[in-house]
Amino acid sequence: MRALVSRLVTLLALLVAPAAILSPPAVAGPRHTVTYDHYSLKIDGRRVLLRAAEFHYFRLPSPDLWRDILEKYRAAGFNAVSLYFDWAYHSPKPGHYDFTGVRDVDRLLRTAEQSGLYVIARPGPYINAETTGGGFPGWLKNVPGRARSSAPGYTAAYRDWLGHIDRIIAPHQIMRGGSVVLYNAENEYAQNTDAAYMEDIQNTARGDGIDVPTTTNDCCDAASWTSTWASGPGAVQVPGVDDYPQSFDCPNAATTWGPWGEGVTERLREDTPVFAAEYQAGAIDSWGAGYDKCRELTGPEYMSFFDKSNLIVSGATAFNYYMGFGGTNWGWLGQPNDVYTSYDYGAAITENRGLTAKYDEFKRQNYFLASVAPLTETDPASAPVSGNAAVQTVARANPRTRAEFVLVRHTDRASASDESATLDWTTPDGRYQVPVRVRGRTAKVLVAGYDLGGQRLAWSNSEIMTHAVIGGRDVALLYGDEGTPGSTVLRYSSRPSVTVLAGSVTASYGSGDLRLDYTHSGLARVLISGGGRRPLLLLLGTASEAAKFWRAGPVLVRGTSLVRSATTSGGTVSLRADMAKAGDVEVFTAARDLVVNGTRVVVRTTPSGSLLGSLPGPRPARLPALTGWRSRTEAPEADPGFDDSRWTAADRTTTESPLKPKTPTVLYADDYGYHYGDVWYRGRFTATGAETKVSLNAFTGRRGSYLVWLNGRYLGSAAGGTQADSDPPVNTDPGHGDFAIPAGLVRPGQKAVLSVLVENMGDNDDWIADDNRFKQPRGLYFVAFTGSDAPLSWKIQGALPDATRGPLNNGGLYGERSGWSLPGYPDGSWTRGAPVRVPAGVTWTRGRFRLDLPKGQDVPIALRFGGPIGTGYRVQLFLNGWNLGQYGGDIGPQTDFTLPAGLLRQHGQNTLAFAVVARQAASLAPVSLVAVSASRGGVPVSDVPAPSYR
Repeated sequence: MRALVSRLVTLLALLVAPAAILSPPAVAGPRHTVTYDHYSLKIDGRRVLLRAAEFHYFRLPSPDLWRDILEKYRAAGFNAVSLYFDWAYHSPKPGHYDFTGVRDVDRLLRTAEQSGLYVIARPGPYINAETTGGGFPGWLKNVPGRARSSAPGYTAAYRDWLGHIDRIIAPHQIMRGGSVVLYNAENEYAQNTDAAYMEDIQNTARGDGIDVPTTTNDCCDAASWTSTWASGPGAVQVPGVDDYPQSFDCPNAATTWGPWGEGVTERLREDTPVFAAEYQAGAIDSWGAGYDKCRELTGPEYMSFFDKSNLIVSGATAFNYYMGFGGTNWGWLGQPNDVYTSYDYGAAITENRGLTAKYDEFKRQNYFLASVAPLTETDPASAPVSGNAAVQTVARANPRTRAEFVLVRHTDRASASDESATLDWTTPDGRYQVPVRVRGRTAKVLVAGYDLGGQRLAWSNSEIMTHAVIGGRDVALLYGDEGTPGSTVLRYSSRPSVTVLAGSVTASYGSGDLRLDYTHSGLARVLISGGGRRPLLLLLGTASEAAKFWRAGPVLVRGTSLVRSATTSGGTVSLRADMAKAGDVEVFTAARDLVVNGTRVVVRTTPSGSLLGSLPGPRPARLPALTGWRSRTEAPEADPGFDDSRWTAADRTTTESPLKPKTPTVLYADDYGYHYGDVWYRGRFTATGAETKVSLNAFTGRRGSYLVWLNGRYLGSAAGGTQADSDPPVNTDPGHGDFAIPAGLVRPGQKAVLSVLVENMGDNDDWIADDNRFKQPRGLYFVAFTGSDAPLSWKIQGALPDATRGPLNNGGLYGERSGWSLPGYPDGSWTRGAPVRVPAGVTWTRGRFRLDLPKGQDVPIALRFGGPIGTGYRVQLFLNGWNLGQYGGDIGPQTDFTLPAGLLRQHGQNTLAFAVVARQAASLAPVSLVAVSASRGGVPVSDVPAPSYR
C-alpha cells in the first residue's frame, strides 16, 4: 500500500505543478512568418538555407559563456543553433521545475536572438544526447507505464514537462518576435514506436502555443529506408534524418572512411525540403582513445568530402551539425555507457572553447552557403563530363537563375590519391574545358553561370568562400588547395582593366571572357574595373589563407582570431574581436576609421582599398601553484555505531522496475528518491557466528563499482552491473561479488552491520524505447550470507538537494552531505598536506587558490592530473562546490578538466575539493592549473552565484 500511495503522489504532483514559471517575459521584436516548400524553409517568403550547429547549454553551466559559444557559431557562418532541452536537468522530482540560474532557458533563447541565430527547439521529451536517462529524470523510472509510449503515467509526466518548457519556448517563436523556427518532436524514435504518442506530443505543443513547423530526426543514415514519420498518423511537418557516416571509431581515425554509409540525407517528402537534422560533426569516445582522435576522424577532409557531397547529391537546404561545441558532463549529467566527463566530441570548438581546423572548414563552407542564394532552390542537373574516370562529377542547378553547382570528387570515395581531370562543361554562358584537381580525400563545389554581385561568373575551378558589395564595389574571396592551379572566367561586354595588386596572376580577354590563371599560393589580389560592370576586388588564396577572413555585418576582416560583431557609424567601423597574438588587422570597408574593442586603431589605406592596422596580443596570465592542502578520511557510515536514524528505511516490497530484486525488500535507490551519485546502504542483522562469506549483486552502470564493509572492516569491492546485463539474454547474476568474512568478525547472537557504498554512474538511455534498458535499476539487487539466513533490515541514504547547483551535482558521500565540497567549510582541523597515498575507502582533500587573470582577456583554465593515469580509484573534483568531473583510469583517458569561467572566480579566491573513492590503497596523481590558451577580447563573465558552507 505504501508503494501504491507513493506512485499516486507522484502522478498527482505532475498535475499540480507550480505555475509561477509558466509566464516568461514576452519577447519584443519584429514579427515574421515561417513556411516551407519542396526546396527550403522561407522566412517572410524569402528562402533561407538553414545552417545550424548543436549546442548543449546544460553542458556549460556558466550563462555568460553561452554568449561566447553562440557568437562563435555566428562568426563561423552558422545562422541557427539547435537546442536540446534536458528534462532531467530541470526537474528534481515530479511536478517541480527550475528554470533559474544555470538553467535559465529564457535567457538562453534571448542570447540566441541577440547573437543573430535562428533556433531549432528540441524539448524531447526524450533527447538521448548521451545524457543520463537520455534526458529522462531519474524519478520517471518510478512512473508506471513504458516511457516513449502512450502509457497514461508517462503521458501525464511528459505533458507536464512540455507544458512548462513550451511556455518558455512559445514567446521566442519567430512569429512572436523571437527566433525559434522549428520545433523537434521526440528524438530518433524508430523502434517500439507509437503513432498516437507522436501525435499527442504535437497536439500538446500546439495547445501550449507552439505554432512553428514541427520536425523530428529519424535515425539513421540516408538512402536506405523510408521514414516512419514522413506521413500518416504522428507525422511531423518537416521530417529530418540523422546521418553519421563516419561512425564513432575514434581509435582508428586514420583508416576509417564512411563505414556507416554515403552520408546523403534522404528526401522523405516532396512537399518539404531535405533536412539533415543531425549531421555528424564529431564523435563520442566510447573506447577512450581521446577526443583529439575523434576530431581527426571527423576532421576537415571528412567535412570537405561528406558535407559537400551531401549538399549537392541530396539538395538539402537545412542542416544541423552535431556538435558545434560539446562541453562537459559535469556532475552526474552523462549516461554511463559511451562518455566520461569530457563531452568535447571532437567538435569544431573544443571543450575549452578553442577554435580548430574544423572550425575553419565550417567557416569556408558556411560563408559560401550564406553568400550564394541560388543554392536554396536547386534541382538535379546534367553534370560536366570528366576526362578522368577516377574523378566524378554531380551537378545541381537553380531552375530560375540557371546557376550551376558541380561537385567534384573521387569516383572511389575511399581514394586518397591526387587526380587531375578536364571537365567538358556546358555552362549557361557557353561550353568550356575546365581543368580540375582533386587532392586527397576532399571534394569541391564549383560554380558556373552565377551573378556574383554585379559580376557574371562564367566558371571557376576555385571555390567561392564569400562575396559582398563593400564601398560601391564587389569584393570576392575564392580559394583552392595549396600549390594547385586555378582559373576564373568572368564575363564582360568589353575588355576591363586588370591590375594585379599582389601575387602572380595572368589575365587574357576574348569573346567577352576575362580569364585569370594563377596558382593557389598565399593571397593574390586583383582589381578589375570597367567592362560595363562595377569594380571588383578579387582575392585568390589558399584554404588556409581564406580561413583568416571573417565576414561580419557590412565588412570583411582579415587577421584577427575571431570577429564577434561589426558596426559602422559616421565613417567609423567598430569591431568586437579576439586576438590570440599580436598582429595586423585588415578591414575591407567604406569607413575611414577603425575601433576595436572600444579602442581606436591607427590605420593606413592599402592599395586594395582596405584599412590596415596592428593589434596587441594577450598579456601573460600567471597561475599559482596549488599548495596548502588539507585532507581527511571519511566513510563513518561503515562504523557499526554510526547514527543512521534519519536515513530512509528501505522496506518497500514492490517496484516499477521491470527487473524485480532477489531480496525480500526493494533496495533500488530510485525507489527511495535517490537518483544520482553515490548511495550508502546499512543492513542490520543478528549474526549466527557461522557466516563465512557475503555475496552481493549491484547495478551501477558501466565503469561503476561498489565497496563493502562488515562491522567497520573493509571486505573489498566489485564491479557493478551494466546495461548489457539487461539486454537479451538477461544476465541473472549481474555485478556479482563474493566477500570472505574474517574469522571472529561477527559473533553469535550479536548485532552486526553490513555497509555498502554503491556508485550510480547514471541511467541508461532509452534509445530503443525499451524499459528494460532505461528502467534498469541502480543499487543493490541481491544480498546473502553463506552460513546464515538471518534477515536484514535496511537503511539507505543518497544525495541531499542543492537548489542552486541542481539535482545532478551531488551524490550521497558523507562529505557531500556535510558540505565538505563547499567554499567556507571549516577544515582547519584536517591533516595538513595532500595525501600521496590513500587507503581503501573514501578520502577528501581540500585546497584554496587565488586568481587575478588579466582583464579584457579570455584565459580558459584547466586542472591537470600529472603522471600516469591512476587506477583502482576515482576522484570527484569540486570547484567552489560544483562537481566538475571524475578522474581515474577506470573512468576514461581524461587528465585535463575544464574549469569554466564563472564557476571559476577569475578575480578572487577559489576552493578545490577532491573526493577520492579507492577500491584499494592507491597513490594519487599530482595536480596543477594550466592556461589552455589566451586571447585579448572574449565576453564579460560574471561569477555564477552559488552558496558556500553555512
